[in-house]
Amino acid sequence: MMISPDILTRMIKAGAGAVPADLVVRNVRLLDVITGAVTQTDIAIVADRIVGTHAHYEGDRVIDGGGRFAVPGFIDTHLHIESSLVTPFEFDRCVLPHGVTTAICDPHEMSNVLGAEAIRYFLACAERTVMDIRVNLSSCVPATAFETSGAQLEMADLLPFRSHPKVIGLAEFMNFPGVLATDPAVIAKLLAFQDGHIDGHAPLLTDMALNGYLAAGIRTDHEATSAREAREKLSKGMAILIREGSVSKDLNALAEILDENTSSFVALCTDDRNPLDITEEGHLDSSIRRLIAMGRPLHHVYRAASHSAARIFGLKDRGLLAPGWRADIALLDDMKTCIVSDVITAGRLVTPALFAAREIIAPVGLASMKAKPVTAETFVTPAKPGQNATPVIGVKPGLILTFRESATLAVTDKGLQPDLDADVIKVAVVERHGRNGNIGRGFVTGFGLKTGAIASSVGHDSHNITVIGASDADMAVAVNRLIALGGGFVVAAAGKVTAELALPIAGLMSQKPFEDVAHDLHILRDAAKALGCVLPEPFLQVSFLALPVIPHLKMTDRGLFDVDRFEFVD
Repeated sequence: MMISPDILTRMIKAGAGAVPADLVVRNVRLLDVITGAVTQTDIAIVADRIVGTHAHYEGDRVIDGGGRFAVPGFIDTHLHIESSLVTPFEFDRCVLPHGVTTAICDPHEMSNVLGAEAIRYFLACAERTVMDIRVNLSSCVPATAFETSGAQLEMADLLPFRSHPKVIGLAEFMNFPGVLATDPAVIAKLLAFQDGHIDGHAPLLTDMALNGYLAAGIRTDHEATSAREAREKLSKGMAILIREGSVSKDLNALAEILDENTSSFVALCTDDRNPLDITEEGHLDSSIRRLIAMGRPLHHVYRAASHSAARIFGLKDRGLLAPGWRADIALLDDMKTCIVSDVITAGRLVTPALFAAREIIAPVGLASMKAKPVTAETFVTPAKPGQNATPVIGVKPGLILTFRESATLAVTDKGLQPDLDADVIKVAVVERHGRNGNIGRGFVTGFGLKTGAIASSVGHDSHNITVIGASDADMAVAVNRLIALGGGFVVAAAGKVTAELALPIAGLMSQKPFEDVAHDLHILRDAAKALGCVLPEPFLQVSFLALPVIPHLKMTDRGLFDVDRFEFVD
């Protein structure tokens, strides 16, 4: 907020005890995330700023802290709100009560469908949400030239947003081969943000190639999946964002890197979590309690979740509970288990009335689904002459990394056939932006399906339709229902739709409240399990099958893609 002379004067006088504060949170145990000290105190607030601690204060309004613990509000350092399947306003209402007062989002998913319109939508929403949503401008739209997206963003498209007060910098630079090859379009984007923040995305990048990538001025990475990888990146000045989302679950592998020596260079992110997982497990509060339970030093965990995150991303006004700092506060019943009972954001106690007072921005992208209906014959996969072994995408729970496997498949007049006994089923990506009608076809293992099909219009990063199935006919049923919904998730079996969730906003987000989305996701999971699916989060796992910037083998609308070689599989 803009600070007027009158407000600043009142802040100073209230901090010195000469006048009452606007709000006093009385009788809390304040955690200093720098020293680990816990102090019984009041916290005095004027407007959106803490003006006093370590003292007794009077205020126009007083909240009884009841001896609860006060810690700085949490900062989710990397996520795509679209992948939470709800609008920014529902994300706000869903996540803020878990203590997340700042979220740094990249509207990359929606931008791949709608282009600059998506950025305008997110910035308009960010100006009106209760929590502080910050935006990193989508750097790679499309992410690669090996898939068909709905839009393209060049430097000229991004520059008009650069000075927006909600914009931090340039979002995750996924095209690391383009960086290392010094592609002119890549260089243009990097040059424009040399004096700002550039977010990284460098899975498994190491040695001198990593050095070259970092020489571009890139500072963060959320793609480390092993402690060894994270330690090399830390040693080369990269801040590591420990990711724990609905699909990408790296916390167990990376927990050991968070200690007294590294906590200033480590932060937390979700990238991304859906409403059902948030309801069942929590958000960053879940990551915090798990890290503490794994023996990570308590105040260093809370430091990573707040002060370190703010420092890494240049948010200089938050991350500490001290005079002069933004009044973002999570009140906890217990610090070890991170049980959040109240939240204050920008000096305001979070209540239903605060959410109800927001001006809601109308959704965009309600006509983004342009795919044509398909038939069972659409998914026939011909065998190549002399083909013995067929390459197969290998999926493992909790990883968006996929693996290259192979299988010997039967061939009929309907082409290559799934091998359900070996857990090899079909996967296809159907172009849905009305550009070319491409369909890529292949095989995947790891889902466990014995029957039916699962389809999704969430298909990172270009968000075409991705469908897996044990039956061509059920794949067609699922895809056609998805087209009729304007996007979403569909489960089909025996020629019928057994569960669905409509995501008509750019084919990515629901218009429903997050509670309804969580309920529908529960039904979808049960329907997927009834097909034999063994993955705990099958829908987002399906969506990452089409992500050709994450090793090793992926499927796009143009065919099977080898990420390690950055070329299509012959």
